Amino acid sequence: MFSFLADPTAYVALSTLVVMEIVLGIDNLIFISILSNKLPEGRRQKARWLGIGLALILRLGLLSTVAFIVQLTEPLFEAFGDGFSWRDIILIAGGLFLVWKATREIHHSVDPVDHKDTMVGNAVSITFGAAIFQILLLDLVFSVDSIITAVGMTDEIGIMVIAVVAAVAVMLLAADPLARFIEANPTIVMLALGFLLMIGTTLIADGFGFHVPKGYIYAAMAFSALVEFLNILARRKRQKDAALHGDGGTVA
Repeated sequence: MFSFLADPTAYVALSTLVVMEIVLGIDNLIFISILSNKLPEGRRQKARWLGIGLALILRLGLLSTVAFIVQLTEPLFEAFGDGFSWRDIILIAGGLFLVWKATREIHHSVDPVDHKDTMVGNAVSITFGAAIFQILLLDLVFSVDSIITAVGMTDEIGIMVIAVVAAVAVMLLAADPLARFIEANPTIVMLALGFLLMIGTTLIADGFGFHVPKGYIYAAMAFSALVEFLNILARRKRQKDAALHGDGGTVA
């Protein structure tokens, strides 16, 4: 399976696919991070690691059935003049779930009355089993999309396996710092929910045959994250200046 290692050109395909898999894993990681933050402190890391582990198992399991995965792109029926495959149905269902979940959380976050089930703050409003079930559902959607992308880029199973394992390893390393950063900055939660809303809409559009280049999506996410990062720096500077001014006033 790893005979391709003797071919220098295979490393170009491998590095390209590793980067692609890591980028595709960002969506999955954002959802896992903000959902796990709703759990009690002692169970959050376990939920994140279990969710990412399930993502790895699903991806490797799907790789063992590449012939079946390829068939998922074959049209099952036609509607509105377009053919729909199992992949399209999975993407549409996953996109609808993401849009529903993100919209629900945004509603609870901004509603001054009904705030018991929000991702903002320390309120625990979901059980461990429910969190893992929701993570598993999205793992399946993102895994199918990830493996179909990998199949479209190379025929070497070994390259796919290495790329998937590398991407999941990066997710494991980034999961805890990302979750802590999101928890420490409530405005980031709203931004992440906006990302999930956009990702869900993109999945639905892709399922209906309207492909949106991933580069545009991640460029928009990166720009929004940069703006929010600058806002955080400005807010911290104002707080620091206010504290110094207060101290100075006290001394005077």
